[in-house]
Amino acid sequence: MSTSVGSAPVPWWKEPTKDQWLAWWAAWLGWTLDAFDFTIFLLIMVPIAKEFNVSLTEVTAVFTITLWVRLLGATASGWLSDRIGRKKPLMISILWYSICNFIAGFSPTFAFLFLFRALLGIGMGAEWPAGAALAMESWPARSRGLMSGVLQGSWSIGFVLSATAYALLFDQIGWRGLLWIGILPALAVIWVRKYVKEPEIWLENRRKQRESKREVRAPLFAIFKPRVLLNTLTACWWMASGFVVYYSIWSLFATHLQRDLHLPPLMVGAPLIVANLVAFLASGFWGWVADIFGRRWSMMVPAFFGLFVTPVYLLSTDPFWIILGFVTQGFFAGAIYGQNPSYLAERFPTEVRSTASGFCYHQGAIWGGFVAPILTYFAINTGVGFAYPMLIGTMGGLVSFILALSVGPETKGKALVADIEVFEAVEVP
Repeated sequence: MSTSVGSAPVPWWKEPTKDQWLAWWAAWLGWTLDAFDFTIFLLIMVPIAKEFNVSLTEVTAVFTITLWVRLLGATASGWLSDRIGRKKPLMISILWYSICNFIAGFSPTFAFLFLFRALLGIGMGAEWPAGAALAMESWPARSRGLMSGVLQGSWSIGFVLSATAYALLFDQIGWRGLLWIGILPALAVIWVRKYVKEPEIWLENRRKQRESKREVRAPLFAIFKPRVLLNTLTACWWMASGFVVYYSIWSLFATHLQRDLHLPPLMVGAPLIVANLVAFLASGFWGWVADIFGRRWSMMVPAFFGLFVTPVYLLSTDPFWIILGFVTQGFFAGAIYGQNPSYLAERFPTEVRSTASGFCYHQGAIWGGFVAPILTYFAINTGVGFAYPMLIGTMGGLVSFILALSVGPETKGKALVADIEVFEAVEVP
């Protein structure tokens, strides 16, 4: 991808300014470290259940509540982000989830752990809408799909970091030590505070709202107005389906290898590391596809192929096919989320963008939160193990995902503007 200034072509990576790159890196850092703090819990559910003498189903409930309260954090952060700017809510969210994860490592009881992992979910939810809006509003339209894919795909980098930490350090520092490491992301706040600026689009939009006395004081209600209601509902359907797919693939895979196949930590961590690296690279690839063929096709095509990959690793007990299939899934169904930042940002106006993105994205987490306990219940209570419940959840979610995208709008190349498109007519005192 290149454009021209005069007669000289300009590569896509030279088009963004320094401030645009810094804004993108801030969102990337917050999201990647968010992923580390959250996904480390997926790898230590079995030892936590043993230490506190609780069932694995009860431990997955911690994971579920963490997902559910993300909606609270996302809604609050989205509102703040649309009202006071993208930068401060991003900083608050990073501090919040880092501190909660650190405190959880000192848990004297299961109830204490439950509380602070639940509180961590608020910070997790708060990070995404602020970071995604900051990055997408700051980035040029020409390569927005690509950089959205790299940004969202970096969740996999966070997962790689947590899987690597588990594989190499668990035997030495245990599950508590792995949670204590989660305080390190708090250092990123210093960098964000010093170097990152608010997007020009948001600043201009806020100026226009004030000058015209048309401020959107309740952006959450605005996205349910008739003009944008259908768009909001289809976006919610798409995100809910995506969360079901994600947690059907990833949330219990380590548990499946530990409990059903009795594999050691290195064999549990290795496929997760490789598959997540593949998912990261694939997110960039499908992001490149999104800038050429459109946002929807870049998600529907890998989701379709993911349907056929799923049985390969879940209906086998051979480590070779399990690892090969799971890594391949990383390229397809593991990489269908790359356009979440760009596609949500492009579907909603500037004055409600962060709130709309945060709400639609994190209401999906409510549905995703049901996945682990429901699949665990059937896996244990029926005695079939984790493979078949994971198979049903993954394939059912993928079909729903494809259908939701098929009825949504195409937004490739859309310019994000500062114009007021949704507003409440109010007098500003």
